[in-house]
Amino acid sequence: MEIGQYFKGIKRWWWLIFLCTTLAAAASYLASVQQPRIYKTTTTLLVGQVTQKTEISGGDFALAEQLAESYAQMTSRQPVLQGTVESLGLELSWQDLKSRVYAYSIPRTQLLAIDVQDISPQRAVAIADKVAYQLILQSPTSPKNQRRQERGEFIRDQLDELERRIQTAQDRITEQKAELETALSARQIANLQAEITSLENSINDWQTNYNDLLSFLDGGDTPNQLTVIEPAQLPTTPISPNISMNVMVAAAVGFSLAVGAALLLEYIDNTVKTADDFGTLSTPLANLGVIRHIEGLDYKDKLVSMQDLFSPVTEAYRQIRTNLQYTAVDQPAKTVMVTSASAGEGKTTTAANLAIVMAQAELKTIIVDADLRKPTLHHIFQISNLTGLTDLLSSNHAEFGDQVKETGIENLRVITSGALPPNPSEILGSQRMMKLLQNLKENADVIILDVPPVLAVTDPIVMSTKVDGVVFITKANRTRRDSINQAKQRLDQVGAKILGAVLNEASGKASHYHQYYSRSQQQQASHLSGAAALRRWWQRLLFVSK
Repeated sequence: MEIGQYFKGIKRWWWLIFLCTTLAAAASYLASVQQPRIYKTTTTLLVGQVTQKTEISGGDFALAEQLAESYAQMTSRQPVLQGTVESLGLELSWQDLKSRVYAYSIPRTQLLAIDVQDISPQRAVAIADKVAYQLILQSPTSPKNQRRQERGEFIRDQLDELERRIQTAQDRITEQKAELETALSARQIANLQAEITSLENSINDWQTNYNDLLSFLDGGDTPNQLTVIEPAQLPTTPISPNISMNVMVAAAVGFSLAVGAALLLEYIDNTVKTADDFGTLSTPLANLGVIRHIEGLDYKDKLVSMQDLFSPVTEAYRQIRTNLQYTAVDQPAKTVMVTSASAGEGKTTTAANLAIVMAQAELKTIIVDADLRKPTLHHIFQISNLTGLTDLLSSNHAEFGDQVKETGIENLRVITSGALPPNPSEILGSQRMMKLLQNLKENADVIILDVPPVLAVTDPIVMSTKVDGVVFITKANRTRRDSINQAKQRLDQVGAKILGAVLNEASGKASHYHQYYSRSQQQQASHLSGAAALRRWWQRLLFVSK
């Protein structure tokens, strides 16, 4: 089977695809609505003060990015998280908090983002800000850093000393400038100017040192400084669960799995599905016709050819009758055996309806129930089965005419099975059966024999050598190809002539014949009389032996 046929075949699994898709979507929806709502917020920090410089180098940015990544790693460590748990009084361990906090550096920037997810939006905000605060406390530039505090005392003393020196030097410069205005000798003037210049240089050096120390004390221009530039905002919309997305993804997964399962089932399913499959068997079979589903559960409902002359199913049986004519043009098949590979494929229903349309074509038809194991024809035609075929084959005194029973349908008579014998195969293969078939040919135009399935018993193998042709009945989506091949092989081994196969219970839309007939059944009936005369002429030409 080609790949395209597999995809075409999965149409019959639409219910599986629909069910799986629907169940997956429904299950995802129910699971999503029961999940707690998760809220997310973010606190953003600036690492260092590179952006405050007037002259920035690539090395400054590279250092800031590396520091941001380092601080991101510090966020998931025990000191920061444990400090957060203790500060907020959270009833969870720092390991549990770790799964809710995610810090990362924003590429090509000095920014560090701290994301927090929690079922409470207010708690998420508190945790995000507190983690940022704990991270700042762990940084070298934190005002509460003990080492920094110790250095701060020393630096403040140094700043006081520098202030005194600068003030003393400035006072001395003022005095020197006053003396310079009253100086008379060149040597005195030169000495005063030299001393003033020396003091000014010292003041510049002290002021530079003073600014550096003051910058360090205030945080200064250090790449380790952390500054919160955007506190966490209170989230109003949960980020999880995303019900619509979950449902769509689950439906897509369910649909994909269902399609995959349908393709697999189609691949391993080797049943006959359409009449075209008859041509793909190991030994192809001719397609005699396709029968749609027959409504009704009672046996009488199965005789659709008698109840509704204008139904699509009745027309399908007429098509089978016509095809049988053209398959045996050179050697008209008067005795036709109807069988199947296995039980339950509709062989008896097909045989009964085929006999009816033969009779409707004004062919004298006799249908014989040769299924001596599980006879059914007497139920379908609602007649007695006290006597029948077994009486004709087992008794020398049985009269042929007594066992051929009327069905109430013109030109159609039936021979029921009669009492079930212990040796059906031997009875059907006897010389009396051959003589009976000869007698039937002399009294009817067409003889249809309903026999058991080929793979069940040997009866149809025996009977196939005594009839003019075999009609093989299959059931769509049930009869396996290997069963057909095996049954056909058994029939071929004894030289049986298989006229073709019929597909029962075929899927798809019915033909347009029903609409065609329903437009005006009276008008069609008037044309039917002329068509019937022509059909009878063809039927007698093809079926009646001269």
